[in-house]
Amino acid sequence: MITNMEYVMNRGMDCLIKELGPIDTAEFIVAIKADNFDYAEWRKNLFDNITDEEYLKEAAEFEKNHPFTGKAVRI
Repeated sequence: MITNMEYVMNRGMDCLIKELGPIDTAEFIVAIKADNFDYAEWRKNLFDNITDEEYLKEAAEFEKNHPFTGKAVRI
């Protein structure tokens, strides 16, 4: 039986491969591992450079371009 973490990892890899292709996905993973990538720090820095208004505008634009279809996958 597959664990929740395995399921999430598989979905993540599928997304990366779909968007980047297998070669760029491998390069992305190597780059993150080589840099001891800190996701939490990256996200903090990302949002430190954006105003609340910019964030809300981008979120609204994303929601407009990616409407909820009711076809979410339960994890």
